[in-house]
Amino acid sequence: MTEIGTLATHHVGLNVTDLDRSLTFYGEVLGFETLGEGKEGDSRFAFLGRDGRLILTLWQQADETYAPGRAGLHHLAFEAESLDHVRAAEAALIARGTTFAYEGVVAHREGAASGGIFFHDPDGTRLEISVPKGAEAAEAPNETAPTCGFF
Repeated sequence: MTEIGTLATHHVGLNVTDLDRSLTFYGEVLGFETLGEGKEGDSRFAFLGRDGRLILTLWQQADETYAPGRAGLHHLAFEAESLDHVRAAEAALIARGTTFAYEGVVAHREGAASGGIFFHDPDGTRLEISVPKGAEAAEAPNETAPTCGFF
Protein backbone atom coordinates (compact mmCIF):
# COMPACT_ATOMS: atom_id res chain seq x y z
CA MET A 1 0.00 0.00 0.00
CA THR A 2 1.35 3.44 -0.94
CA GLU A 3 1.51 6.04 1.81
CA ILE A 4 -0.69 8.96 0.83
CA GLY A 5 0.81 11.45 3.26
CA THR A 6 -1.11 14.09 5.17
CA LEU A 7 -4.41 15.16 3.68
CA ALA A 8 -6.07 18.55 4.20
CA THR A 9 -9.50 19.76 3.19
CA HIS A 10 -9.23 21.51 -0.18
CA HIS A 11 -12.80 22.74 -0.48
CA VAL A 12 -16.35 21.74 0.40
CA GLY A 13 -19.16 21.34 -2.13
CA LEU A 14 -22.76 22.05 -1.16
CA ASN A 15 -25.93 21.30 -3.08
CA VAL A 16 -28.30 24.28 -3.07
CA THR A 17 -31.82 24.85 -4.37
CA ASP A 18 -31.25 28.42 -5.65
CA LEU A 19 -27.73 29.37 -6.72
CA ASP A 20 -28.43 33.10 -6.98
CA ARG A 21 -29.85 33.23 -3.44
CA SER A 22 -26.92 31.22 -2.09
CA LEU A 23 -24.38 33.40 -3.92
CA THR A 24 -25.89 36.46 -2.23
CA PHE A 25 -25.73 34.78 1.19
CA TYR A 26 -22.20 33.37 0.94
CA GLY A 27 -20.87 36.38 -0.98
CA GLU A 28 -22.53 39.48 0.42
CA VAL A 29 -23.12 38.19 3.95
CA LEU A 30 -20.12 35.90 4.58
CA GLY A 31 -17.68 37.70 2.29
CA PHE A 32 -16.70 34.96 -0.15
CA GLU A 33 -15.61 35.99 -3.64
CA THR A 34 -17.09 34.30 -6.70
CA LEU A 35 -14.06 32.79 -8.44
CA GLY A 36 -16.05 31.29 -11.30
CA GLU A 37 -19.48 30.10 -12.41
CA GLY A 38 -20.68 27.58 -14.93
CA LYS A 39 -23.25 25.09 -16.04
CA GLU A 40 -23.05 21.33 -16.39
CA GLY A 41 -26.15 19.75 -17.90
CA ASP A 42 -29.11 21.07 -15.93
CA SER A 43 -26.93 22.06 -12.96
CA ARG A 44 -25.43 25.49 -12.36
CA PHE A 45 -22.41 25.86 -10.10
CA ALA A 46 -20.13 28.49 -8.60
CA PHE A 47 -16.68 28.44 -7.06
CA LEU A 48 -16.25 30.63 -3.98
CA GLY A 49 -13.11 31.57 -2.11
CA ARG A 50 -10.84 34.25 -0.74
CA ASP A 51 -7.70 35.73 -2.27
CA GLY A 52 -8.04 33.37 -5.24
CA ARG A 53 -8.10 30.25 -3.03
CA LEU A 54 -11.07 27.90 -3.56
CA ILE A 55 -12.99 27.21 -0.34
CA LEU A 56 -16.55 26.34 -1.30
CA THR A 57 -18.44 25.15 -4.37
CA LEU A 58 -22.19 25.59 -4.69
CA TRP A 59 -24.16 23.28 -6.97
CA GLN A 60 -27.75 24.16 -7.89
CA GLN A 61 -29.02 20.61 -8.24
CA ALA A 62 -31.01 20.00 -5.07
CA ASP A 63 -34.78 19.70 -5.09
CA GLU A 64 -35.12 19.86 -1.30
CA THR A 65 -33.47 21.80 1.52
CA TYR A 66 -30.94 20.38 3.98
CA ALA A 67 -32.13 17.51 6.19
CA PRO A 68 -30.03 16.70 9.27
CA GLY A 69 -31.45 13.17 9.45
CA ARG A 70 -29.83 12.13 6.16
CA ALA A 71 -26.32 10.79 5.76
CA GLY A 72 -23.83 13.40 4.61
CA LEU A 73 -22.85 16.80 5.90
CA HIS A 74 -23.48 17.41 9.61
CA HIS A 75 -22.40 21.05 9.58
CA LEU A 76 -19.81 23.29 7.97
CA ALA A 77 -17.51 25.30 10.26
CA PHE A 78 -15.43 28.35 9.41
CA GLU A 79 -12.67 29.69 11.67
CA ALA A 80 -12.57 33.47 12.17
CA GLU A 81 -9.52 35.57 12.99
CA SER A 82 -10.97 36.91 16.25
CA LEU A 83 -14.08 37.02 18.40
CA ASP A 84 -14.70 40.54 17.07
CA HIS A 85 -14.92 39.05 13.56
CA VAL A 86 -17.40 36.43 14.83
CA ARG A 87 -19.54 39.19 16.33
CA ALA A 88 -19.36 41.22 13.10
CA ALA A 89 -20.57 38.16 11.17
CA GLU A 90 -23.33 37.68 13.72
CA ALA A 91 -24.49 41.30 13.25
CA ALA A 92 -24.56 40.88 9.45
CA LEU A 93 -26.48 37.63 9.76
CA ILE A 94 -29.00 39.12 12.21
CA ALA A 95 -29.55 42.07 9.84
CA ARG A 96 -30.31 39.56 7.09
CA GLY A 97 -32.84 37.67 9.24
CA THR A 98 -30.76 34.48 9.45
CA THR A 99 -31.94 31.77 11.85
CA PHE A 100 -29.58 30.80 14.67
CA ALA A 101 -29.34 27.64 16.77
CA TYR A 102 -28.43 29.77 19.85
CA GLU A 103 -28.50 33.43 20.73
CA GLY A 104 -25.07 35.03 20.68
CA VAL A 105 -21.63 33.48 20.96
CA VAL A 106 -21.57 30.16 22.79
CA ALA A 107 -18.63 28.10 24.03
CA HIS A 108 -17.95 24.77 22.37
CA ARG A 109 -18.29 23.14 25.78
CA GLU A 110 -18.41 24.34 29.38
CA GLY A 111 -15.14 26.09 30.27
CA ALA A 112 -13.75 26.00 26.72
CA ALA A 113 -11.77 28.89 25.25
CA SER A 114 -13.21 28.10 21.81
CA GLY A 115 -16.67 29.04 20.67
CA GLY A 116 -18.72 30.86 18.11
CA ILE A 117 -22.08 31.29 16.44
CA PHE A 118 -24.26 28.56 14.95
CA PHE A 119 -26.75 29.38 12.20
CA HIS A 120 -28.36 28.18 8.96
CA ASP A 121 -27.87 29.12 5.32
CA PRO A 122 -30.90 29.75 3.03
CA ASP A 123 -31.29 25.99 2.44
CA GLY A 124 -31.06 25.14 6.13
CA THR A 125 -27.46 23.84 6.01
CA ARG A 126 -25.97 24.18 9.48
CA LEU A 127 -23.03 26.58 9.64
CA GLU A 128 -20.61 27.69 12.34
CA ILE A 129 -18.18 30.60 12.61
CA SER A 130 -15.88 30.18 15.57
CA VAL A 131 -12.52 30.98 17.11
CA PRO A 132 -10.10 28.58 18.84
CA LYS A 133 -9.64 30.98 21.77
CA GLY A 134 -11.23 34.12 23.15
CA ALA A 135 -14.68 32.74 24.02
CA GLU A 136 -13.79 31.86 27.63
CA ALA A 137 -16.57 34.10 28.98
CA ALA A 138 -19.27 32.52 26.78
CA GLU A 139 -21.60 29.92 28.20
CA ALA A 140 -22.03 26.50 26.60
CA PRO A 141 -25.44 25.73 25.07
CA ASN A 142 -25.87 23.06 27.76
CA GLU A 143 -23.72 21.29 30.36
CA THR A 144 -23.06 18.25 28.19
CA ALA A 145 -22.40 20.09 24.91
CA PRO A 146 -19.85 18.37 22.68
CA THR A 147 -17.19 20.33 20.83
CA CYS A 148 -19.65 21.95 18.45
CA GLY A 149 -23.01 23.61 18.80
CA PHE A 150 -25.01 21.21 16.62
CA PHE A 151 -25.84 17.89 18.20
